Amino acid sequence: MERINLLLNEYGESHQNATNKLIHWVCVPLIFFSIVGLIWSIPHGVLNNLTGLDSPFVNWASFLLILVMIYYFTLSVPLAAGMAVFSMACLLAANALETISPFPLWMVCLGIFILAWIGQFYGHKVEGKKPSFLKDLQFLLIGPAWLMHFIYKKLGIPY
Repeated sequence: MERINLLLNEYGESHQNATNKLIHWVCVPLIFFSIVGLIWSIPHGVLNNLTGLDSPFVNWASFLLILVMIYYFTLSVPLAAGMAVFSMACLLAANALETISPFPLWMVCLGIFILAWIGQFYGHKVEGKKPSFLKDLQFLLIGPAWLMHFIYKKLGIPY
């Protein structure tokens, strides 16, 4: 069995309860987005100077997501493509939110992060099992891919 299937199956073992699964469908993408937004908020002038580009998308979040995509590509090219699309959506949302929100992006994302983690831990309380990342930190990245694999299955896309 491929490594991605082993990781998805292991992650799925602590995500069997319907309520916990539903909570994950909401909270995992929110946590992913909030982390992107928090990292987006780190001053990135040095990256602009290094690249010679003056774009809001030349920032630490974009840089980190490139590394995350490399990890996903080592597991599954199709899942990595889906995660790349979702990551780009998160970058666009962070840029938009930074532009329209009356509050600083980091503050909004910190609130989302805290509330989403409260939801996650509640879901695991209902499930009666500890979150997978407590066993292995790479499961913090497997969670979003686990959701993506369900979308792929529904659409009949092999991963």
